[in-house]
Amino acid sequence: MTQAQSPSPDVQEMVAQSDTGARNPKGFAGRLLWVIPVCWSLFQLWYASPLPFIFDFGVLNDTQARSIHLMFAIFLAFTAYPAMKNSPRDYIPLTDWVLALAGGFSAAYIYLFYHELAGRSGAPTTLDIVVAVTGMLLLLEATRRALGPPLMIVAAVFLAYTFGGPYMPEVIAHKGASLNKAMSHLWLTTEGVFGVALGVSTSFVFLFVLFGAMLERAGAGAYFIRVAFSLLGHMRGGPAKAAVVASGLSGLVSGSSIANVVTTGTFTIPLMKRVGFPGTKAGAVEVAASTNGQLTPPIMGAAAFLMVEYVGISYVEVIKAALLPALISYIALIYIVHLEACKAGMTGLPRKRTSTLLQSLTSFVGTILGLCLLSAAVYYGIGWTKDVFGEAATPILSVLLLLAYTGLVKISSGYADRNTDLDQDISEIPDPGPTVKSGLHFLLPIVVLVWCLTVERFSPGLSAFWATVFMIFILLTQRPLIAVMTKTGDVKQQIKAGVVELFESLASGARNMIGIGVATAAAGTVVGVVTLTGIGLVMTDFVEFISGGSVIMMLVFTAVISLVLGMGLPTTANYIVVSTLMAPVIVTLGAQHGLIIPLIAVHLFVFYFGILADDTPPVGLAAFAAAAIAKSDPIRTGIQGFTYDIRTAILPFMFVFNTQLLLMGIDTWWHLMLTIFSAITAMLLFSAATQGWWFTKNKWWETALLLVLTFTFFRPGFWWDMVYPEKEFYPGTTISKHVMDLHPGEKISLIVSGETLDGDQITKTVQLPFDQDTKTADERIQSMGLTLTAKENGMYVDMIEFGSPAESAGIDFDWEIRSVITDTDRPMKEWVFIPAIFITLLLGWNQKRREKRPK
Repeated sequence: MTQAQSPSPDVQEMVAQSDTGARNPKGFAGRLLWVIPVCWSLFQLWYASPLPFIFDFGVLNDTQARSIHLMFAIFLAFTAYPAMKNSPRDYIPLTDWVLALAGGFSAAYIYLFYHELAGRSGAPTTLDIVVAVTGMLLLLEATRRALGPPLMIVAAVFLAYTFGGPYMPEVIAHKGASLNKAMSHLWLTTEGVFGVALGVSTSFVFLFVLFGAMLERAGAGAYFIRVAFSLLGHMRGGPAKAAVVASGLSGLVSGSSIANVVTTGTFTIPLMKRVGFPGTKAGAVEVAASTNGQLTPPIMGAAAFLMVEYVGISYVEVIKAALLPALISYIALIYIVHLEACKAGMTGLPRKRTSTLLQSLTSFVGTILGLCLLSAAVYYGIGWTKDVFGEAATPILSVLLLLAYTGLVKISSGYADRNTDLDQDISEIPDPGPTVKSGLHFLLPIVVLVWCLTVERFSPGLSAFWATVFMIFILLTQRPLIAVMTKTGDVKQQIKAGVVELFESLASGARNMIGIGVATAAAGTVVGVVTLTGIGLVMTDFVEFISGGSVIMMLVFTAVISLVLGMGLPTTANYIVVSTLMAPVIVTLGAQHGLIIPLIAVHLFVFYFGILADDTPPVGLAAFAAAAIAKSDPIRTGIQGFTYDIRTAILPFMFVFNTQLLLMGIDTWWHLMLTIFSAITAMLLFSAATQGWWFTKNKWWETALLLVLTFTFFRPGFWWDMVYPEKEFYPGTTISKHVMDLHPGEKISLIVSGETLDGDQITKTVQLPFDQDTKTADERIQSMGLTLTAKENGMYVDMIEFGSPAESAGIDFDWEIRSVITDTDRPMKEWVFIPAIFITLLLGWNQKRREKRPK
């Protein structure tokens, strides 16, 4: 018998210090630390809802809402987080009350005096500067308390750079800024603290974190873990595979890797140890699975919403780009766990009832077909309803949703005994069918969220609002409904319990946001310094010098920065800092070396390596939490977790050079399926190579061959380009001929050269979109923002239209159009997969033959 242990006090303290605050006072202070987070959640719901516009009351613009958002975050950072390790936990000292009120007032200053500040924009008063300086210092202290010293130190270094510009080395020197100018820029405008990052936290992130907290409080987290165990626990190394899937599902509702470790790890790690995993590897599997939970859409540790703002694409496009890498990363981790189990000869836990192979296949196929039919019925049925009933469709669909919810709760009530706590003896795996049916209604809010995002195309904030409203309804009704349907329990008591759970989730969701709120504000300081000093322009020359002009070395340099900063910074703050500094540099230098890198690929690259830092020794807190549960060495656990995560480290390099992995440039279903097949195959082969085991122990040449095959499946164009050149280059004077071949929505690739404003002569590759189906070549070129003049020695830019694609691409007056680049008419690069598949099968056959030999 194996019992899922409760988190130890040390682990609980670690989670509190990281996510919600370690202070838990009694009496009035304790009630206040419950009421204020509830008020914060209610404010965010009001701000996201249509109610302010319906009642014409409490309508706030973005800047005012950010001010109130940060006011709550700073106040709670000083009251919920002790100043030092030996500071009192059971009461709030007077100094912390003073700092909390001063910090809250400084943050709310823009809201309280919004019209006055707008009237004297650019001419701050002495009081404005005093409040800004006070607010900045208190923000740094709040950041230190909630997140530790690293982010505070990074922000302080950038602030020092603002004032010390003239004294810096020549390569990064600038003229400096006065106190008035710096504080006005960073605190009284939306360029610094109250910038895009805090805006995303205010508009999107809070509601998704609140949605996740409500799902968790309702029992969805435990349901996901039970489902994962019922489906996978019987397999070889099953508890570890279930841990991976459960952590991925928890990533849907959680943006914290440490909370993910504790939520799933207290249940999964003891079971992994039971089937034969050493404590170090059991903890490492949970760490790798939980840190990768932040890769899972839709929340992605809040980074998905920041990418919407920074990259300038829709939320659906961000999720689309992140989906396949996250999927193959989790499949590979499950496979790594399988290989570990095979090497050690492990087994799974026994089932209550075994099924034949035919029964298992029938059940699997039936489930898949049922999901497909249900998806089709929902999609086309709702579309038909909207077409037929028009405005009346919304109330009709609401009634249908309530009926579906009631029906699913009725089904769940028949398996109420399955909804037990995870802290119980586990001796055998439960049946999948009853386990899955015990919480199907938890899927409805996720369906509402995805529907609003992808079909209705609501904003992320409004989508999260409606999903959260439905979660509030579930919290208030699921207990009474089950009590009525099962005819057990006191309905009034269950209603009361539902209300308590609702307000507890409102409080816990807000307390989970304290760290994110101050982190995005502090990271906004870095962004503000970059815009104030112009260091972003300097970074291009600096990185080009460090990397020697090599795109690969540039990416390695960026990965190292992300890993080093990520050891101390939260994932969100790390992403903001590194993407602000490095993303434009990589795109610019890549273009100068003939490589068009989509901006979303660079942002995902930075994000992935920031996540990897969560289990990178010696700091990774997720590794310390898992080691505490597994009773293993945290450093060894972190190192082992990082070796499991090497597969995640190669993914960003691959999708930068093969953007099809981000589902870009895929036009047909068969092309999509081929891309998914090749990506998953590549990752499985890479896992076998790094584990040194496929069907049996690898020989050195087999590992080398597996790595070559991995590269081939990930980037088939590398080999194909050696046989058939990918691009053809034509003189720039032929641009008129080539633009006539374009269709609306297509792009033309050009090599341009000219002198920058700094006097540097550069050559780079650009892509210009063609959107207007005009008749003549000159009109088509002008629609891209260019007016060209033919000279004896080539084609030159005569005029640039401001705000046009050409101007955005960095083309300037009197630049030369040196070449037009077109795709070569060649066989598909995927033909390389045929010999690769043959060699893979041959290698697998050789290993299977060796495996069957008597040992």
